[in-house]
Amino acid sequence: MPETTKYKPKNYDLEERTLQFARRVNAYVNKLPKSPSNIENGKQLVRAAGSVGANYIEANESLSKKDFVMRGKISKKETKESRFWLQLTEPVETERKEQDYLIQESGQLMRIFGAILEKFK
Repeated sequence: MPETTKYKPKNYDLEERTLQFARRVNAYVNKLPKSPSNIENGKQLVRAAGSVGANYIEANESLSKKDFVMRGKISKKETKESRFWLQLTEPVETERKEQDYLIQESGQLMRIFGAILEKFK
């Protein structure tokens, strides 16, 4: 069986950061008012936010550069999608700061994934 090639950057645990992003999204969604739109948008948000980290883990376990790049692109796409769903949610006033933080974090993650992918061009 071929040895797994790891492309994970040193001194920076992006797997942990994406896990924390997904956990904070889950907590945020659990605090949303139970309106029909928040329920549907929240489901989409939870899926997309979890997919960010899951695909990055898959990228780190990839067997080729091509596979790593594909998974990295999916992570970036899911991060962008997470931001979209975050912007559609309607939190209570006390959760607006958390919404803003998560939108900002999604932007930072998109830039990080973009920078990683640039290195493989």
